Amino acid sequence: MKENYSLNSLRGDIFGGLTAGIVALPLALAFGVASGFGAVAGLYGAIALGFFAALLGGTPTQISGPTGPMTVIVAAAIATFPDNPSAILAIVFFAGLLQILFGYFKAGTFVRYIPYPVISGFMSGIGVIIILIQLHPLLGAAGVSSPLAALQNLPQALAHVNISSLMLSIVTMAIVFLTPSRISKTIPSPLLALLAGTALSIMFHMPVAVIGEIPTGIPHLNLPLFPIALLPKILSLALALAVLGMIDSLLTSVVADSMTKTQHNSNRELIGQGVGNMAASLFGGLPGAGATMRTVVNIKAGGTTRLSGIVHSLFLMTILLGLGHYAALIPLPVLAGILMKVGIDILDYRLLRMVRRVPRLDLAVMVAVFGITVFVDLIVAVGVGVTLASLLITYRITKQSQINIEGVPSGEWHRDLEKSLQDETGYGIRTLSVSGPFFFGTTVKMQEHISKLIGTKVVIINCQDVPFMDLSGYYALSEMIDRLINEHIKPIVVVLEENGMRQQMIKMGYGNLLGLDGLHTDYNSALHLAWEYLEG
Repeated sequence: MKENYSLNSLRGDIFGGLTAGIVALPLALAFGVASGFGAVAGLYGAIALGFFAALLGGTPTQISGPTGPMTVIVAAAIATFPDNPSAILAIVFFAGLLQILFGYFKAGTFVRYIPYPVISGFMSGIGVIIILIQLHPLLGAAGVSSPLAALQNLPQALAHVNISSLMLSIVTMAIVFLTPSRISKTIPSPLLALLAGTALSIMFHMPVAVIGEIPTGIPHLNLPLFPIALLPKILSLALALAVLGMIDSLLTSVVADSMTKTQHNSNRELIGQGVGNMAASLFGGLPGAGATMRTVVNIKAGGTTRLSGIVHSLFLMTILLGLGHYAALIPLPVLAGILMKVGIDILDYRLLRMVRRVPRLDLAVMVAVFGITVFVDLIVAVGVGVTLASLLITYRITKQSQINIEGVPSGEWHRDLEKSLQDETGYGIRTLSVSGPFFFGTTVKMQEHISKLIGTKVVIINCQDVPFMDLSGYYALSEMIDRLINEHIKPIVVVLEENGMRQQMIKMGYGNLLGLDGLHTDYNSALHLAWEYLEG
C-alpha cells in the first residue's frame, strides 16, 4: 500500500474494483463458454487469478482474468484432450508454474525484445479466431473449436439460421458498439448488453440456447492428476499458455504505467500471474492474464492500488454465491455478440492503417505469423515469427557490415616505408578490413573473400572497427587463419584492446594459432611486422 493512502484512495479502489468486476462478469461467462470449459470456469478463473495476481503481482492497478488469447489456447487444449478435464487443469497448473519460473529467472525483461510484427500478427490472428468461432453461436448453430471448422461449417450454419439468435446477437453488438461513452461510464456496455439481451430473450420466450445451470457456492479443490504419458503434450501447451500469458500481462502493465505514470515490476508481475493461474487450475477455473480493458476501467474509476483488484475478485465471488441461478438464463448469442466486440478490438488497427507504408519484409513477417496463428497453430506461429524476425535483423545487420580487401593504403604507413612497400611488394602485403559486427551473418561474406588472398605473403586482418564478435565469428576467423597458414600466408590480426576481443581470443587459443607476434592492438606495429616478414 502507498504510505499516503487516504480515504479518497480507499473510495477510489472500491469503486474501481466494483466497476472492473461489473465489466468482468459478462466477459468471464463468455470466455468460459467460448473455451468449451463452461461458463462457471470463467468465473472461477476470474476470481482466483484476479485475487492472487492483485495481491502478489507487480502492477498495482492491473485487473487480471480470462482473456481472448488465453481462451483460444484453452479451446485448442480441450480439442486435444476432449474427454480429460484433469489434463486441461494440469496444463493451466504447469503454465502458472512456468510463469513463476519466468519471474524468478527475470524473463520478464526480455518480452520487450519480441519484434512488433510478431506481436501484431499474433494478436490480430487471435482476434480473427475469436470472430470466426463466435459466428456459429451468433447464428444459432452449435459451437466449433477451430477457425478452420468454423469456415468449413459456415455454409451449413447460414442455411439454417436461427432468426431469434441472430436478432439477439445484432441487438447485443449494437449496444456494445454504439453505447455513448457518457452512458458506458456509468453502466459498462458489455453489462448493459448482457442485461438487455437476457431480458428480451425471457420476455419474448425466444427459442435460443442459454448457458444452463451454473453451480453455486465455493468450488471444490481439484488436483490436476493425469497419466504420465500425456506429460509431453501437456507441457508443450502449458509453455504456449505461459508465454502468451506473459506477453498479454506485461503489455497490459505497460498500458497501466502510461496511465498512472508509474513503473511496474515485470518479474514480480509474472510471479503473481503464475500463482493466480495455479490457483485457478486447482479450483477448476479458466487461466487468464492482465486484461487491458478491465485495467483501464479500474484506473479511470479511481483504482490506485492492488486493493482494487482484490475488490474486483470479491465482487465476482458474491455474484457466484448469490446470483448463479440467474446467470443460467443468459443466451449464448448474447455472449457471442459481446465476444465479437472483443475479437474486433484485439485487431491491430495501428499497423493495418499503415499497411502500405510498412517495410515489406516486416509486413511479410506479420502476415506469416497471422496466417499460421489462424490456420495452423499458435505455438508454431510465435516460433516461426521470432525466427523470421531474427533472420530479418541478421540480414539487415549483415548488409551494414563491410569486408574489404586491398593493398596497404600508403596514408597509414610511416614515410620511410611507403615507397618501398608500394614499389617492391607487388601487393605481397594485403589488408582485410572488417567494419561492423563480426557474427554468424558476416562469416559468409568473409568466406567469399578468402580466394582473393591466395598468392599474398602477409595478410593483416584489421578488426579495429568491429564492435563485437560472436562465437560464429570467432570460429570463422580461426578457420580462415588455418586456411591462410596452409597456403603459407602469414596472418596478423589487429583488434582493439578496450572491447575485450583480444582477451577473448587468447582464451580461445588464438595465441597458439597466430604465434606470439600474430595478435596486435596497434595497426602500424602490425604493418612493421608484415614488412619484416617480407624482408625475411
